[in-house]
Amino acid sequence: MGETYEGAGVSIAAGDDAVARIKPLVRSTYRPEVIGDIGGFGGLFDIASLGYDHPVLVSSTDGVGTKALVAQQLQRFDTIGLDLVAMCVDDLVCQGAQPLFFLDYISIGRLDPEQVEALVTGIAAGCRLAGCALIGGEMAEHPGVMKPGEFDLVGFAVGVAERNKLVTGREVTAGDALIGIPSPNLRSNGFSLARRVFFDVAARDVHGPAWSDADRSLGDVLLEPSVIYAPAVLATMREVEVRAVAHITGGGIPGNLNRVLPADADARVDASTWESPRIFAELERLGSIDRDEMRRVFNCGIGMVLVVPQHEVGAAISALDAHGHAARVIGEIVPGTGLVHIDN
Repeated sequence: MGETYEGAGVSIAAGDDAVARIKPLVRSTYRPEVIGDIGGFGGLFDIASLGYDHPVLVSSTDGVGTKALVAQQLQRFDTIGLDLVAMCVDDLVCQGAQPLFFLDYISIGRLDPEQVEALVTGIAAGCRLAGCALIGGEMAEHPGVMKPGEFDLVGFAVGVAERNKLVTGREVTAGDALIGIPSPNLRSNGFSLARRVFFDVAARDVHGPAWSDADRSLGDVLLEPSVIYAPAVLATMREVEVRAVAHITGGGIPGNLNRVLPADADARVDASTWESPRIFAELERLGSIDRDEMRRVFNCGIGMVLVVPQHEVGAAISALDAHGHAARVIGEIVPGTGLVHIDN
């Protein structure tokens, strides 16, 4: 018998098994606008039935970065997919878009149907939280490129917004308030530095306590899934005037809030207005990381920033609180040149 795909490290049978396992997970995310079922060459979504007058499609793509390595260390794969969804859909809402559908790409060293099922379990959970349908994806086995057990996740999300209701930041003006929505963890950003500090510099055990008085392991803290802010932000937009939204991912507040500022305005942020979760203090201490570097790499406790007029502050905070987020004013817009200043 000659060479086979199986002999080259790719198992068609394992792929078929994985697809069979994930079918109910995928279907659990479907919205009424989804046409067809899993298995087609393309996912179908009926945008006409949404009733928009001038719909604009908004798209975003992202991955989970080296947080995937923590999942591999712990052999725990059922939450990292939620991070993937969060990274994509929380970008969409920055322009006022409702997430509609999601596609994933799983590249893996050797296809293990149970591992794939766990990964898609997290993706499906994230899609249900965000209100978007998982309508397509791809699993690619890469022997020789990745070792068995290694994987990477990439996602692609599409949302829709009414053309005249797009959030662009053009109306941001001096005097507007900055409302921060808390982030309890690293989300899916800065893990290359976090892993270096905890595992290489401090030689911490992923299974040991996160810090001296912690009631959770370091692995549990690092792998804690990202908050998905999209539903709360969209609900707030329906109730108050939101002039801009910044998703605080890689680059921190300075590298993301500046993206929504007009050329004649600066953002002045007061870091004393919120309490940063313990993990950030541990990283700063163990790695002797400069405070400015911390703020350029990590979210430091703020996952989203909304820019609203001063008269909308109370209503915006109430709307976010109703969706489980203890939002607070963290600064204001001042005249400037498009820069972000962080005090304290």
